[in-house]
Amino acid sequence: MTDKVYDVVIIGGGPAGFTSGIYTAREKLDTVLLEKSMTGGLPNVTDLIENYPGFPEGIAGPELMQKFRRQAERFNVAIKEYDEAGEIIPGNEYHTVKTEKKEYHSKAVIIASGGLPRLLNVPGEKEFTGRGVSYCATCDGPFYKDADIVVVGGGDAAIQEALFLTKFAGNVTVVHRRDQLRASPTLQQRAFDHKQIDFIWDSVVTKVSGQNLVETVEIKNVKTGELSIKKTDGVFIFVGWFPNTAFVKDLLELDSEGHIITDCYMNTNIKGVFAVGDVRSKKFRQIAEAVGDATVGALAVSEYISEMQ
Repeated sequence: MTDKVYDVVIIGGGPAGFTSGIYTAREKLDTVLLEKSMTGGLPNVTDLIENYPGFPEGIAGPELMQKFRRQAERFNVAIKEYDEAGEIIPGNEYHTVKTEKKEYHSKAVIIASGGLPRLLNVPGEKEFTGRGVSYCATCDGPFYKDADIVVVGGGDAAIQEALFLTKFAGNVTVVHRRDQLRASPTLQQRAFDHKQIDFIWDSVVTKVSGQNLVETVEIKNVKTGELSIKKTDGVFIFVGWFPNTAFVKDLLELDSEGHIITDCYMNTNIKGVFAVGDVRSKKFRQIAEAVGDATVGALAVSEYISEMQ
């Protein structure tokens, strides 16, 4: 006789994972949520979230995620922290999610494992994350009214975010390791034409410094090795993003960047396996959007399980 078979296993304990659990548990589906570390996801390192509906004064990221968690627990979602999914094995009667600790069997799997921005991995970056170092212009740009800020990167995301930040900042300086941008020609021209955007070429940020908040960055010219110090009120880093999909790369259909491809109801190419939130192939990545994905996905799971029975 096999171990317990849940109705739903959710992989990931961020906004999309918790929302999925709230909905599936309210549908009276026996739900377990697996999180590889502590729950909360990227909002845990966001000092203040002002664009999530229902909080007119804004709310600290960790506080918001505690509210998500308490609501999931209220509906009896079983939360398993520090239990990382390593493999999904599809089956006819149920799927199996293998972790280092055990195997979980379920009729449906919802992948809400999110992703992470690529880090510079320089001194001060981690210490000042949420205190001047950011990876989301939409989230944090409004805090930098009339400020001087640095954007690191040269691709589409970096230039799009630099242009967006000009709505708030007095000046934006783009630091790029090459002598030309990788962004699309249209974005490049918009940035070059913008009077609030400057460029520092052939350079990388090697250190972030300050007291309570970011005050300066150290910049190294990669051709000459020369070091310089630039005063700044904030550093926005856009050097890439990678989804947490290594454990399904040989199972599910992924896009060129490794995100899971789904239909509009969050179905993947494997029946009974769904993907929601930032791990999914799409254009925008916001908390509210992750919640929307998860709502659709959870309701689709409920319908799928009803049809199985």
